Amino acid sequence: MADTLCRTGSERPYNFPTKNLITSVDRGTCKQYLFKKMTAPAVGSATNNTRPTPIGSINSDPQLALSTATSQSGKGYEPGNAEGKYALYLKLFSGEMFKAYESACIAKDTVQNRTLTSGKSMQFIFTGRMTADYHTPGTPILGDGNPPVAEKTIVMDDLLVSSAFVYDLDETLAHYSLRSEISKKIGYALAEAYDKKIFRTIALAAREAHPITAAPGPEPGGSIIKMGAGKQYDAQALVDSFFEAASILDEKNLPKSGRTAVLSPRQYYALISQVDSNILNRDYGNSQGNLNSGEGLYEIAGISIRRSNNLPFMVTGTGTGDNAGEVVAVAGENNFYGGDFRDHAGLIYYRDAAAVLTAIGPQVQTTGSDVRAMYQGDLVIGRLAMGAGTLNPAAAIELQAAD
Repeated sequence: MADTLCRTGSERPYNFPTKNLITSVDRGTCKQYLFKKMTAPAVGSATNNTRPTPIGSINSDPQLALSTATSQSGKGYEPGNAEGKYALYLKLFSGEMFKAYESACIAKDTVQNRTLTSGKSMQFIFTGRMTADYHTPGTPILGDGNPPVAEKTIVMDDLLVSSAFVYDLDETLAHYSLRSEISKKIGYALAEAYDKKIFRTIALAAREAHPITAAPGPEPGGSIIKMGAGKQYDAQALVDSFFEAASILDEKNLPKSGRTAVLSPRQYYALISQVDSNILNRDYGNSQGNLNSGEGLYEIAGISIRRSNNLPFMVTGTGTGDNAGEVVAVAGENNFYGGDFRDHAGLIYYRDAAAVLTAIGPQVQTTGSDVRAMYQGDLVIGRLAMGAGTLNPAAAIELQAAD
């Protein structure tokens, strides 16, 4: 047993036992403070459920990505286990991919959407107008004035995929979040393909006749507004086209809510910047934006405005021969999205102009631990199964830079 000696000014000694104690003595007052020694249980013992990691301890399950596994069948390596060391990767990747897809996809909520749970196609029924007649006394009312009916069938396209291989060493050496960046790119790729199909479909709807032609029809078809050759960026021509489109949609008895215009970014900013016809300086209400931000041009003539690079804007396709300059169909497209878009300069439409079927929403798939060990990385796939087709041509208007 060790003793601790404390002396006062009179040199009177005091001895204190210190076995199993940590002793602290204030030499000014000769007061003793005793602290009991503590023994920590072994890491991983029955009384301690902490897990060692390179940055410390995690005090409860499930383990995080930096934790370790005791065997190949443990949580760290078991494929599909929600508590595994790689469990957070797929969840984070899927969430970021879907968020990027939603932010980049502007056409989805502006047209009719249906989910296909079984089968390869979906039918949409059209009904025409009905008539009202005067009743003649003594004659029976037989209900023989049923409206004319037509149908439209939209089929599924092949599976649309975007994939990337994430090599372990690249991810280790990269000074940025490699998986996060790849997840966004996959989301953008799916959204771009989605929007391109829908915008081409709406442009084709504007060139169609209505499927109902029987009396008291025919029902009105699509419309094309020609702004003039070379006037695709002319702000005054664009503003005039908006009011003409609003008049056309009103004459076709289409609802005022749900009308959308999609322009190229350069057209959008031309509306703001061209001073002689600056829409922001006109007295159309105080809810518009301002020149400083370049944002806030919300609508013209009750038509909501959006901008996108996925329009077939003045596009010269790869078609040859009789289809020279046209956008042609590609393998995997079971609906037709092609056509001549060399004069195309924007869209104005109501949501019934086109319909989209979705069998598989944007999803992420990744390889398991066996492939990861063999190739030292993960194959990550984003996929989407959808199809689009024209619905009600009367609801579609195409702007063309032509005379």
